[in-house]
Amino acid sequence: MGKGGGCVPSKKRVPLVASDDPPDAETERDGQLPVEKSRTSDAIAAFQDTASPSLGRLKIFIVFYSMYGHVEGLARRMKKGVDEIDGVEGVLFRVPETLSPEVLDQMKAPPIDDEIPVISAADMAAADGILFGFPTRFGCMAAQMKAFFDSTGQLWKEQKLAGKPAGFFVSTGTQGGGQETTAWTAITQLAHHGMLFIPIGYSFGADMFMMDSIRGGSPYGAGVFAGDGSRQPSETELALAEHQGKYMAAIVKKLAQA
Repeated sequence: MGKGGGCVPSKKRVPLVASDDPPDAETERDGQLPVEKSRTSDAIAAFQDTASPSLGRLKIFIVFYSMYGHVEGLARRMKKGVDEIDGVEGVLFRVPETLSPEVLDQMKAPPIDDEIPVISAADMAAADGILFGFPTRFGCMAAQMKAFFDSTGQLWKEQKLAGKPAGFFVSTGTQGGGQETTAWTAITQLAHHGMLFIPIGYSFGADMFMMDSIRGGSPYGAGVFAGDGSRQPSETELALAEHQGKYMAAIVKKLAQA
């Protein structure tokens, strides 16, 4: 990462939601903000700088725990978004499992893909940015992810993660099950390491406001509703994950150029 704690907003920066038309009467009456009708990339384009000198290939680690595959589905789509930014590569990692094979078998957890390696705490020092994904347990991160964070004491002692951008994506069983609180309560882990929390806000554009279908995710990051486990991520949920990967990669690249 380069020197400097962040990027200075440019006068040429494109607003996240732009329109030359005034809000209509109905919008004003309902107290809602007008939004673009199509998915926007303005927020990502605002962090691009084609005139900047070339950098070495930057790496964003996508570190996740997924028991039934819902978080993994978001992680794979998120990598696609990261890889769309020139000069940035997404790398998938699992955190170590803490449950025995016998317990996982009783919980009917599917076998994992051995092609995705298990990460150690020391590995994270090599990342230029990190996206952490995990399911919720009573509104907080799953124990497997917490155990992994608990193993990062040496990194904390040596300040190896200080200043690195990081974000979250989650899976919950219900709409009120922690799409926001799961990410919100995880911010403490980043704070103690001095990492920079990068939320997506409403940079996904109009799809953040859609109410005609069930959609996980929040301003904190992408998300999926798993229900009883049988529901798989919708295309909108996957598209939000891809957007988050692309958005994060653009910010990491801009910070590296600072």
